[in-house]
Amino acid sequence: MRFLGVMLVSSAVVLGACGGGSKDAAPAASTPAAAPAAEAPAAAGAALPITGKTWEVKMIGDGNAYKFEPADLTIKAGDGIKFTVVSIPPHNVAFDVAQPGLADAAVKAQIDANMGPNKMGELSSPLLLNIGDAYTISFAGVKPGKYLFNCTPHLAMNMKGSVTVQ
Repeated sequence: MRFLGVMLVSSAVVLGACGGGSKDAAPAASTPAAAPAAEAPAAAGAALPITGKTWEVKMIGDGNAYKFEPADLTIKAGDGIKFTVVSIPPHNVAFDVAQPGLADAAVKAQIDANMGPNKMGELSSPLLLNIGDAYTISFAGVKPGKYLFNCTPHLAMNMKGSVTVQ
């Protein structure tokens, strides 16, 4: 049991060290971490609530494969997606900022605002550490398009997905 505790703390330190983002992330992550999260929705507009159906996506790891289930989802603007940790945490949801769909600054800003204030960084949910933890994202106010996401801790293991907003 003690070994698992040490392993969990070590993993958190390693993930924190390489969780990265922009080169300005380290100074902002110290004390004023709440300020950038609060500023993003204000600059982008307010987060919009889910007005349609909430879809569920399971976050699964079995030691051999790490995946979102379903990996590809088609929803309507106004729907939401609830990401739930089913096995082998930690997991998160991060949108690929380099993808063509997020070249539109308004779309990028709206998705980021809809992710709420408790993110790890721009377009990146908090790290979900326990089985059963869930994170819900609203797609209200998001223009139709295909948006790619991944699990940062398991990206090297190809834990990727997409949501197509109609």
